[in-house]
Amino acid sequence: MKSHSTQALGATCPFLSALLVACTARTPPIAAQRPFVIKSLHGERVDEYYWMRDDDDAKKSPEIMAHLNAEQAYATACLQRLAPLQETLVAEMRGRIKEDDSTVPAFDRGYWYWQSFDLGGEYPRHLRQQGSALARDSASPTEVVLDCPSLAKDHEYFRIGSTAVSNDGQWIAWTQDTAGRRTHALRVKNLRTGETLADEIAGVLEPVEWAADNRTIFYVRQDPVLLQSGPVYRHEIGTPVASDTLVYDEPDKTLSTSIRSSASHDWLLIDIDGYDTTELRAVAMAQPASTPRVIIERTAEVRSYADHLNARWVIRTNLEARNFRLVQASEAAPSDSRSWQDIVAHREDVGLDEFVLLDGALAIVERVEANARVRVIPWSGGVGFTVPCAESAFKMSFGENLDASNPALRVVCTSMITPDTTIDVDLKSGACITRKVRPVIGYDASLYVTTRIWAPARDGKRIPISLAWRREAYQCDGNHPIVIEGYGAYGLPTDAEFSNAAICLMDRGVAVALAHVRGGCDLGQEWYEDGRMMNKRNTFNDFVDATDELVRANYAAKDRVFATGGSAGGLLMGAVANEAGERYRGIALNVPFVDALTTMLDETIPLTTNEWTQWGDPREAEAYQYIRSYSPYDNLSAKPYPAMLVTTGLWDSQVQYYEPAKYVARCRRLRTDSNAFIFHINMEAGHGGNSGRFRHLKEAAREQAFFLDLAGITRLQNHSGG
Repeated sequence: MKSHSTQALGATCPFLSALLVACTARTPPIAAQRPFVIKSLHGERVDEYYWMRDDDDAKKSPEIMAHLNAEQAYATACLQRLAPLQETLVAEMRGRIKEDDSTVPAFDRGYWYWQSFDLGGEYPRHLRQQGSALARDSASPTEVVLDCPSLAKDHEYFRIGSTAVSNDGQWIAWTQDTAGRRTHALRVKNLRTGETLADEIAGVLEPVEWAADNRTIFYVRQDPVLLQSGPVYRHEIGTPVASDTLVYDEPDKTLSTSIRSSASHDWLLIDIDGYDTTELRAVAMAQPASTPRVIIERTAEVRSYADHLNARWVIRTNLEARNFRLVQASEAAPSDSRSWQDIVAHREDVGLDEFVLLDGALAIVERVEANARVRVIPWSGGVGFTVPCAESAFKMSFGENLDASNPALRVVCTSMITPDTTIDVDLKSGACITRKVRPVIGYDASLYVTTRIWAPARDGKRIPISLAWRREAYQCDGNHPIVIEGYGAYGLPTDAEFSNAAICLMDRGVAVALAHVRGGCDLGQEWYEDGRMMNKRNTFNDFVDATDELVRANYAAKDRVFATGGSAGGLLMGAVANEAGERYRGIALNVPFVDALTTMLDETIPLTTNEWTQWGDPREAEAYQYIRSYSPYDNLSAKPYPAMLVTTGLWDSQVQYYEPAKYVARCRRLRTDSNAFIFHINMEAGHGGNSGRFRHLKEAAREQAFFLDLAGITRLQNHSGG
């Protein structure tokens, strides 16, 4: 940091003085500068911190670790004064969690499956009980399918990737990650004897599926260097892994490969997916050794996603339908688009996000005015009916719909003030039965407000913003703080979902907001297309314009605006800090993608080649210059920046640790302010942070403590009736 006067800044912002003194009383680590020339077809750039990169998956060089440990020690020292507040926030968040909770049982082929947590447990046990599609058989014993607490006990990090039970119910295969780097191991257990087999396949991705013979398992190997999807293999339990058979290997490494079972369980579906094209191949589950059949051929600029049930293929496609349409195809020739019949025609003002097939009906998730809602459509045709929701900003999604014979559709509804509500929707009558509202101990939704407003963008578009606050603690008078979250990438929406952590902010008089910026599909595919590639700057402009509207409309005090984003949302935060940093008192950049140009130029970095169609291919001159114009690392300059909290995971496989590490080193050298600037490194985890129900609460509480302290709020307010 530059040596601006703490006293002078504290005079204008008294509530910052303590934090600034705490930080400037300690010496931040100063990284060595070793100029390294990054060459490309379109120019050269000098990166003085390139030396921080170490691609070793097992350990990093002593010099790099010394620097990262110094950064972490500095972060710990700076945040030490906020430790009591962080602990209070963690206690509040944990206190709202029902510790001995369980999920709603879901039916699949003769069994009801659910997960149950012990009191205080980080990880659940996976359980099941026999029954019919209508109810569990109370006379049948409850069986332990997976005992995650036991599986996790010797690991700092533990996460189940996916599970699959064989058709006869005897076997379970699952994948588990014990490093946080998306690298999983495949394991198999006999559910009748409880024996876990010696079969263990390392270096796989999440999905796993059983063939109809109850002996063959399909899985996807992980590329050991790029960490993205590799070839599909099949394994016969009890045989050497070395003898596993290659099923399919996609030659185009800019595409990803995944597997799933069709709704009919007749087919193993091999999805070959890119941002601009897709292909679907399938293997008959009854003939696991057969050659994959092409179901939908790849076509440039066309994305199609299919499922199969009752001798028909149903396809969600953007062929002649930017916002997607749903069609039915023949079993014999599903690729022949000339024979496709519309089930749901294309609509200019409604996006079609997902679909699920059941014997009694099909259902879709459609996106209208930045809200995701569910529509049930009878096989006989017609518009069907939508599942009702009374709130202005909300999200509906599919729950676990595992068995097509189920007479009800499982739906989950939520909003920024409504906890996840699991509903079963009768496919014939449309009657909705609430199976469970996620318990939030001590929470009363009636004390909170949520709304949706629209901000004018500088190019004339309208930007949706979802907001929530606590009635007694907050007034729309221009005097209260606000925390704004943004993402805007990959066509992923920023949905208005419930957050346990956000209650801590709202109870302290802070409004929380979600800016539905371009780059997501919040307003359909055009909203996505208008925020990627050569339109990426719209994402950043939207976030700034949304901020300006929130201040103009008195939802926030001008000097108490905070912003947060992670991963691609971290790139958004970095670009906003460079271009409009003066609008924000504090910004959190979580596992941020901040060195976009260098990463997109390097085909050896995980995920790079997959993402050229997202950000642009910098081997082309126009894309090179465009990415360079906004890449946060390349555009840092000698000027004031807001207070910033930057986080990373040492074993992050999606945004490598050295991107934020270099960003912090360069920003610390260039910035001309004395605002708090802290870099927190999770030495045990990767992109998703800590695993478990409770350990990740510390991460949310750290960011909140940082913001609340900057806003001058360190205590919980008293509210009558709350």
